[in-house]
Amino acid sequence: MFRMLRSRASLTAVALLTTLSLAAPVGAVEPEEILADPALETRAREISKDLRCVVCQNQSIDESDASIAADMRKLVRVRLEAGDSDDEVREVLVSSYGEYVLLTPKFSISNAFIWGAPFAALLIGGLWYLRRTGRAAVVVAEAPAGPVAPPLSDEEKARLEKVLKS
Repeated sequence: MFRMLRSRASLTAVALLTTLSLAAPVGAVEPEEILADPALETRAREISKDLRCVVCQNQSIDESDASIAADMRKLVRVRLEAGDSDDEVREVLVSSYGEYVLLTPKFSISNAFIWGAPFAALLIGGLWYLRRTGRAAVVVAEAPAGPVAPPLSDEEKARLEKVLKS
């Protein structure tokens, strides 16, 4: 019994590890793109992970197989070999493709709405909810407990009696 559980657990572990290894992100960097200097290659990979492929759906140039992504990766490596800093390399690509190329854009006045919109939506929704639930509580609290009509006068009571008898 114990042996069966141990073999089932090891089989499960092997299946899990195989699944996770297949699910790992695969880079699209071609072997001829890789720099000889490991430090520069590491920097190039870090920069490439933060740059968006301009033709893919929210995919970094490090992951994209698109030809323009390959061109962007080559440009990153050429600029690094020329001695540019990481920020200078990013600026070259931003000047060529716009801020869209950054997967995590910098906060600026031009994109302040995009950064603030989720917080504004939460604030407006929260205020609307509080106001709505507060108003509902007030309406329930102010609702009359009994009939609102004034009591009948003697003349009205007499006419009612007459109608009910006939």
